[in-house]
Order: sequence, then C-alpha cells, then structure tokens
Amino acid sequence: MNRRATLLVLATTASVWFNQSTHAQPRELQMGIIATESSANLKTAWQPLIDDLQKQTGLKVNAFFAPDYAGVIEAMRFNKVQVAWMGNKSGMEAVDRANGEVFGKVVSVDGTQGYWSLMIVHKDSPLKSLDDVIKARANLTLGMGEINSTSGTLVPGFYAWAAHKVDPAKEFERAARSNHESNILAVASKQLDVATVASDGVDRMKIKMPEKAAELREIWRSPLIPSDPLVWRKDLDEATKKKLRDFFLAYGKDAREKEVLKTLTWSAFVKSDNQQLTPIRQLELARERAKVDADTALSADDKAKKLKDIDQRLAELAQQVALAK
Repeated sequence: MNRRATLLVLATTASVWFNQSTHAQPRELQMGIIATESSANLKTAWQPLIDDLQKQTGLKVNAFFAPDYAGVIEAMRFNKVQVAWMGNKSGMEAVDRANGEVFGKVVSVDGTQGYWSLMIVHKDSPLKSLDDVIKARANLTLGMGEINSTSGTLVPGFYAWAAHKVDPAKEFERAARSNHESNILAVASKQLDVATVASDGVDRMKIKMPEKAAELREIWRSPLIPSDPLVWRKDLDEATKKKLRDFFLAYGKDAREKEVLKTLTWSAFVKSDNQQLTPIRQLELARERAKVDADTALSADDKAKKLKDIDQRLAELAQQVALAK
C-alpha cells in the first residue's frame, strides 16, 4: 500500500470513529432551575419536561438545583449551567453578569404572559389590606423572597414598601427571606403573619397541597409582572440553540404535554428576548433612586450627580420602550 492510500485509510477510519463517538456521546447540558420551592418538589414537577427535552433533541440534559437563586446565576456565569428557567430579576442578573440571553418565556394556564406578586396572610388574620400591614408592621413577622426574587423582593419592594417609605428589613418585628413554598407554608401554619410570594407559587400550592392553600388569603396584588424567562448562555453553539428553541416553542401541543405544563402552572412557551427585562430594570433604578434621594449621608453635590445618572438611565430605558412599540 502506498503512502497516499495509507493516509486515506487512516483518515477514513478516524472519520468513522469520530462520527460514532459523536453519535454515542450527545451534547451534554446543565439546565438550571431557580429555587422557588424545595428541590425535591421541583424535580418531580420538572423531570417529565426534562425527559421530553432529551428525547426530542437528542441532547443529554441534567437538571441543576441550587439552594438559592444566586446559585443558578453563578453556575451560569462559570458555564456550569448553559440554559435555565429564571425569574425576571435573576434573569436580569444572568444577562448582566453571566453571559446570559433571554430566548423564551412561559405562558400561564389561563393564557396570561405574566404573573403577580402577592401579599398573603392566614385566612383568620385580622389584616385585610396593605395599609393594615403597614400600620401594624412593628408587631408583625414578615416573610420575603430571595434577594434575587422578582415577586418576593423587587416588585413588593417598590410598589408596597418604597411607595410607603417603609424599610421591611428594619421596621417589622422580624423579617426573613426564603423561597415561595416555605413562605406560603409558614403563613398557612401561622408561623408568619404576612409574606410576599408569587401568584404562580400559590397556584402550585393549590395543586400540591390544596388544604394548605385553603388557609391563605390575599390582601395585596402588584401590577402584572412579565412571565418567567428562559435564559441560555450567549456562547452556546447555534445548533444547540436551535434545538432548544424549537423544542420549547413547540411544547405543550398534545394532551400529555399539556398535563406536564399544567403541573408547572403553564400552558406553553413563547419567543422572547432581553427587552422583556426592561420593566424590571426600571423598577431597580427607581428603587435605587429612592434610596439615594433619602440618603442623608451624601453631600448635595454627590446626591445630585447620582440622581442625574439614574435619571439618564431611566430616560434611556423609556426611549427603548417607546421605540419597541
């Protein structure tokens, strides 16, 4: 066999081995799931969808659970997670700090592309409104969401607390942070007087433990929050992005898939992008502005400079919203 023929055989053998190896070992992904409730409950709810994702795309997908939202954000930052279901606040952090990009969002069972932050109490509580909570806050225990929770922290922080110049961490008898499930159960068992949670967290509780959900009463509801985003790392290869996009946007068409999504309180996934985070950025800046404006330790010049910078960023976001319409 001459040298050219030998090289051809070696190249052909290498090509066959490579193709077989590639076929035998599909692309492996870690999918992050934010800690809205216990990992065991999330695994039960998510595993059927993860299984379908693997079957329909040929990808090997492992679910990644962390004890808090920051764990998923940091995992994406260091490429330990390549795709994730997040809230808008954690999605914004992933986009800004973890090379993330929004590519889809969930649709609620009723077709709404959004959800609400709720303030809940036990059904027997004398508290009937946000005003009642604010008046009695010095004698109340409060459950808040994770620091990166949209509905448990950011949204009520602006619409409920900042709007009434209340610092919940300092002005309640006790304030603690936990996931939505833990806060809901704590209110149902009267371990907390009041808590801020996600409306879909309450919907999930109605499915899992209806007797606990029956112990709750809603006393405040925020404006509509954009529905939860799906986020992937921007540097994910295009072929894998296409598989993920095609799977999620087509999922939920038959009866079995509808039941899988119903357990998660959703009906479908639709296309989205980073623009859905704009209202959350506006809330963050508005909260930051109120904090700066109330800071008596700042000099007049420093305060004016900081406020000018925030106002400029708010104006830029408002312009983006206007151009997107």
